[in-house]
Amino acid sequence: MTATTQEAAGATGATGANLRQQVLVLYLASSALDASVVGWSTYDGTGRTHPTMGDSDEPPYATGVDALKDGWRLFQAAQLLPPATGQEYDVSFLKHEFFFEKLVDIDATD
Repeated sequence: MTATTQEAAGATGATGANLRQQVLVLYLASSALDASVVGWSTYDGTGRTHPTMGDSDEPPYATGVDALKDGWRLFQAAQLLPPATGQEYDVSFLKHEFFFEKLVDIDATD
């Protein structure tokens, strides 16, 4: 293991780990993390799974807080921007988007 690899592994707290990122995107009913999930996407940088849109009728978590309790780390939440005057009831993208991540050791056995 190179010094750079050792430093990166030490920074994550997993010495010698071969880490990959998993990403979970949750769209919530409001800006509160304890609001209900209304949409979601998952991405797996480990290559162990290959999730696709519409592969589940049930969200992976009921709320954003539930994802936090399961070890997901929140790293981005949507900006809260008010709608322009006259566009309060327009249908558009899902506004309350939250990005979560997990770092997974791909050398570990499950």
